[in-house]
Amino acid sequence: MVSKMSDEEFIALWQQGLTVQDIATRMGITLRNVFVRRRKMEQKYGIVISLDQVERPEEKPQRIEYEIENGTAIVFSDAHFWNTTPTTAYRGLIHLIKKLKPQLIVCNGDAFDGASISRFPRAGFHEQKPMVSDELRACKTMLGGIVKAAPKDCLFTWPLGNHDMRFEAFLAANAPQFEFIDGFHLKDHFPEWDACWSTWINDDVVIKHRWKGGIHATHNNTVNSGKTMITGHLHSLKVTPFSDYNGTRWGVDTGTLAEPYGPQFRDYCEDNPVNWRSGFAVLTWEDGQLLPPETCQVWDDDSVTFRGEVIGV
Repeated sequence: MVSKMSDEEFIALWQQGLTVQDIATRMGITLRNVFVRRRKMEQKYGIVISLDQVERPEEKPQRIEYEIENGTAIVFSDAHFWNTTPTTAYRGLIHLIKKLKPQLIVCNGDAFDGASISRFPRAGFHEQKPMVSDELRACKTMLGGIVKAAPKDCLFTWPLGNHDMRFEAFLAANAPQFEFIDGFHLKDHFPEWDACWSTWINDDVVIKHRWKGGIHATHNNTVNSGKTMITGHLHSLKVTPFSDYNGTRWGVDTGTLAEPYGPQFRDYCEDNPVNWRSGFAVLTWEDGQLLPPETCQVWDDDSVTFRGEVIGV
């Protein structure tokens, strides 16, 4: 739900001494978005809205829930943005966002790569990794392009991935004294995107970065969870159906928005063949029921395939 409360009404709520939870409930938005709007109001009006009477927002993201009766969600993952050069999959994503006008867009983890703060050492003197500042700038530009292409009422969530967590984990390990300072959480830099561990839709579709591993992850995810589960992490881009007495549900891997043999993976994978595919997933609901999930896959350098059509991007 998107709040329609005016700036004046918002500031008045804070002046009443309400808790952040009370304000979030009245506005119909998350705790995090209450604090995001507070910062915007302070910058806009040159005022200080006191935090003395309220508790801090929950720092660890958990679950975000949505209802979609009729509409579309687009889920992409593993962009590993190093720079602002759009990949073919990214261009295809922008194309379908404009065409399908989704109600929800999910960045399903690992938009941020964290190459220079990885636990893995450099592969050699030749390996060049971007600075954290370069990656943040790339993420802001590329994710900003997605927000710009989306409908005005579209919602955005970001189930954090293991690479995304490198940002905060490095700071927590090396500069714990700076906890609670703005900017020390990755989500602080992306106010349009609601960070979480998982996004649930209609209580039967779970979108999260990873769970089971291995070649049969999509099958094992849906069998063991009892839900349709949409994951990233493995870059494989595929849909696996599973049927039992409860009907049919799906395990979906959302592939990678990066190029499978891009610079992010070149030394890490030692130029070995990878069973990865570049693209993303499209989910469509009709009367509250999820239709069979679809994928959009890169066809060549200038095209993607979707619904039996080769689309130039």
